[in-house]
Amino acid sequence: MNAFRQNHTTIQDTVIRWSMRFFTYAIVLGVGYILFDIIVKGIPAINWEFLTGFPRRGGSEGGILPAILGTTYLILGSIGVALPLGMASALYLSEYASQGRLNRMIRLAIITLAGVPSIVFGLFGLGMFVLFFDFGTSILSGSLTLAFMILPTIIVSSEEALRAVPQALREGSLALGATRWQTIYKNVLPYALPGMFTGSILGIGRAAGETAPILLTVAAFYLPILPTSIFDQVMALPYHLYILATQHPDTQKVLPLQYGTALVLLFLVTGFNLIAIFLRMRFRKKYKW
Repeated sequence: MNAFRQNHTTIQDTVIRWSMRFFTYAIVLGVGYILFDIIVKGIPAINWEFLTGFPRRGGSEGGILPAILGTTYLILGSIGVALPLGMASALYLSEYASQGRLNRMIRLAIITLAGVPSIVFGLFGLGMFVLFFDFGTSILSGSLTLAFMILPTIIVSSEEALRAVPQALREGSLALGATRWQTIYKNVLPYALPGMFTGSILGIGRAAGETAPILLTVAAFYLPILPTSIFDQVMALPYHLYILATQHPDTQKVLPLQYGTALVLLFLVTGFNLIAIFLRMRFRKKYKW
């Protein structure tokens, strides 16, 4: 009987292990195929004129420089607003707020907001920033909308990073006479920053790839000029790609431009993510427990 149970457990473990391996490899292969397809079909469209030129004929010809700069401005603006607010909110919820019913309700609300569809945030940005505050369809409205959209993700990941710091570090610092803020600044925050940067990486990816929020707050279909202030409207790579893929009458003609735009967007997001990963690795190497 014991031998039968042992054999049964071994077979079960083997089936589970190979099933997980199969699904993991299938996901990796699927993502790899998508990346390979974008790179192979997008590289022929990449040239100096495409990267530095202005669009012509409704975006069916020319370059995508206004869309590249517009997307960069939106990413920088949204991260510049969401990252400090998200870290500060996580610090308050984790280190200062009393762990009661109200705190649990706030956490539940934040987690719920992280799953709200992007079009809802777009409508919120339209009503709040474009109309109520009268910022108009502008970089400021789009950046604030994207910031509020990625804020829950940054708060959740930052709070988890703060909770991962051993409680002994806090207790030892307080026992030596340090204040609450000195303890957080010297003994908690440096060790939690690598995990906090993980939230920023997730936020960058989502902010750069969303179309619905910027469609209602900032993105222009065809705008062959560069912005001069935060109150200007801009082109953006996700929306430009959406227009080329769905609204252009000659889809085959602009197919290379679609793949080229997708490849540039992929490289842009990868570049911002690499910066965040570099900062995370630097803090992780400098501060260890």
